[in-house]
Amino acid sequence: MTPNSLTRLLTLSVLLLCTLPSRADGLADLKAALSRLQGQTPLKAQLEVKTWRRQGEGKDAQDKQGAAALTLEDNGRGLQLMYGKDLLARVEAEQRAQLKNKEVSTPALTGLRDLEFTDLRGMSSAAASLAHAVEDAVFLNEISDQYAGKPVRRLNFEVPLEKLPQRERKYVRELDAKLSVWIAADGTPLASTVRVKASGRAFIVVRFKHFSEEDRVYSVLGDRLLLVRKEERGGASGAGESQEYKTSLSLQPV
Repeated sequence: MTPNSLTRLLTLSVLLLCTLPSRADGLADLKAALSRLQGQTPLKAQLEVKTWRRQGEGKDAQDKQGAAALTLEDNGRGLQLMYGKDLLARVEAEQRAQLKNKEVSTPALTGLRDLEFTDLRGMSSAAASLAHAVEDAVFLNEISDQYAGKPVRRLNFEVPLEKLPQRERKYVRELDAKLSVWIAADGTPLASTVRVKASGRAFIVVRFKHFSEEDRVYSVLGDRLLLVRKEERGGASGAGESQEYKTSLSLQPV
């Protein structure tokens, strides 16, 4: 090969490399999006919670259902909840009914008791909680996928046993925990799923099993990432006892 031929070949190779699209780094795009979506855009939204729990099996099983709706605001004064008159009236009626019958159904009370601060904060400021979940996981791969009929990227992670809190690692022997996040072209999270199966032993003789599945849908309000829908289901068994649960949370800005 002559020097001129070698020069032309090198020039052509450089031109081809320049015209090829650079490989997107989905993980970097996601982290950048989570960083810019931790804003303080004022939020007022309707929050609805529905819960279901079953303790035991067969004829001895006990079911409890919860349902409540309240208003959530997050602004310069901080995170606030407003309990409407209808909800307060329902709670008061359920408390009176409980005085006469301890086994009476109390959906409003049950729903409010199952609603935790971490849920409220995670719904109204979703970027921070998702960022923590990503940091606690090990990145596996990025693949092309479809979401709502559009091409997106899906990032897959796993959570190793070593990432669990030390207190839980004492009991869990096997853990299969997977996290997937669907992201838009600019890295904005659209949805995520978590699938967990765990088993172990406590106090030497007590064996247990646990499973849970969680589906999340995200939306953007100004510079704030919202978790607008969260569906969780799971169960556990051990020491002759078993339980199942389902939780649904939805956030609708108004």
